[in-house]
Amino acid sequence: MNIGDVSKASGLPAKTIRYYEEIGLVIPERSANGYRSFRHTDVHMLIFVSRARSLGFSIDECRTLLSLYEDQGRASADVKTVASETLHRIEVKISELNAMKETLSTLIDKCHGDDRPSCPILDNLSRMRV
Repeated sequence: MNIGDVSKASGLPAKTIRYYEEIGLVIPERSANGYRSFRHTDVHMLIFVSRARSLGFSIDECRTLLSLYEDQGRASADVKTVASETLHRIEVKISELNAMKETLSTLIDKCHGDDRPSCPILDNLSRMRV
């Protein structure tokens, strides 16, 4: 399959597929003229990585998961560890986002939003941190 076919089959843009090739996540065969030739296993791997990325796994974690997927002697505990670490990172990020939301919401509530120049939002942003 060519990159266009793989793009349609995997739902990934050709640019992303080329990037994954560049970083070694997928290694298509090359014809004599240098054109990429993808196998069905490459499409499966790209769909796997796409799904993993949509769940928050980093590129390095995707590499680990692919390695574990291909290792028939793997321990499911190893997969669970990778997934648990990703979940923890997501939970920390959600907590940070909730704190940001709360702060911004409070600042918006304090702002009169009128014609006066006084603005608690700008006052807060310009405050020096020590």
